[in-house]
Amino acid sequence: MDRPRRGRRPEPRGAAGADLTAPFDVARARRETPGCAHVAHLDNAGAALPPAVVTEAVVAHLRREARTGGYAAAAAAAGDVERTYTAIARLLGCAPEEIALTDSATRAWQVAFHGLVFRSGQRILTGRAEYASNVISLLQVAARSGVRIEVVDDDEHGQLDVADLRRRLDDDVALVAVTHVPTSGGLVNPVADVGRACREAGTLFLLDACQSVGQMPVDVAEIGCDFLAATGRKFLRAPRGTGFLYASPRTRHVEPPFLDLRSAELAAPDRYVVRGDARRFETWESDVAGRIGLGVAVEHALGWGLDVIRDRVQELAAGLRARLLERPGTAVHDQGVRRCGIVTFTVDGVPAAQVQGELSAAGVNTSVAAAASARLDLGSRGLPDVVRASVHYYNDEEDVERLLAALPAAR
Repeated sequence: MDRPRRGRRPEPRGAAGADLTAPFDVARARRETPGCAHVAHLDNAGAALPPAVVTEAVVAHLRREARTGGYAAAAAAAGDVERTYTAIARLLGCAPEEIALTDSATRAWQVAFHGLVFRSGQRILTGRAEYASNVISLLQVAARSGVRIEVVDDDEHGQLDVADLRRRLDDDVALVAVTHVPTSGGLVNPVADVGRACREAGTLFLLDACQSVGQMPVDVAEIGCDFLAATGRKFLRAPRGTGFLYASPRTRHVEPPFLDLRSAELAAPDRYVVRGDARRFETWESDVAGRIGLGVAVEHALGWGLDVIRDRVQELAAGLRARLLERPGTAVHDQGVRRCGIVTFTVDGVPAAQVQGELSAAGVNTSVAAAASARLDLGSRGLPDVVRASVHYYNDEEDVERLLAALPAAR
């Protein structure tokens, strides 16, 4: 695998020479995913089914630990972990030294955000799609520092209104924190336009890409973000407890909110030196097996090609939305000009949790996007909890049919 270098765009994110017009090989995708034989898994926005190669890589390292001990196993696997950094760099179009490995997207977002220093009177701009965990951190810092939080309007399509963002950007804005794809719906925010506006204003841009990475191409150079936080367990199909942070060279001045021997060196009894690369956002202790699995999952996605994955996912999701809209009393709530693999809906007279429970009893995995997790979004639209079905490229039309057959009727 080529190592991306500064000043040179990495190899395209996908299989070399892949024919994007060829029929998608769903049979192969399902063979590579043992869980497909047991469940119609339409909860990829929660945690996807891993391909067999990911599970095998994780188990192999755990067995090595059992045989030789954790430290010896980690030393033997150092090259495998380094390949994870390289794979993520290829995925995002950046350099490996711009990647930090974490245990979740939330942790990645937090170590970037809480490393920033705000002063009273400054403003942070965010959107209605922002996840509740992020909003809590925004409010926490606002209470401590006196910074003000402003929510950018949505446009007529329900996505972040870039014109309103531009009107709000001025010298008092210290940060723009935006979510690429919300947990509560299938829209894809126009983040490249957001990045362009932030660069023109000289404002830092923190992007939550938790739900987008793995189901579509995500290129940090095209987007223009300064930080990007993502998880492994969702559309990348990696183990739970894995995530990563992209930190651009423009953020070298940002010191993490806490340091240890991984992120800094005790250079003298009274002096420490922080690392210069993105790994300053890491801590010494880590799940080595999980990080190896994350790298294998990223390489697996790159092998399929992110363009291929995006096209397959969007086709399946569009088909599901159309079928749901044919059912009396069923409403689909996805917004945006561009939509992705997340499909949210309600059934009249039936609580979302009950719909999810009946689907689960029929062997169909979905989840509930709770209003409490998306108060700025669902609350502003007057929506209660919604059912969230999220497709991936290994799903097939039979999975969709199973969901439709198990749905309760409106009441």
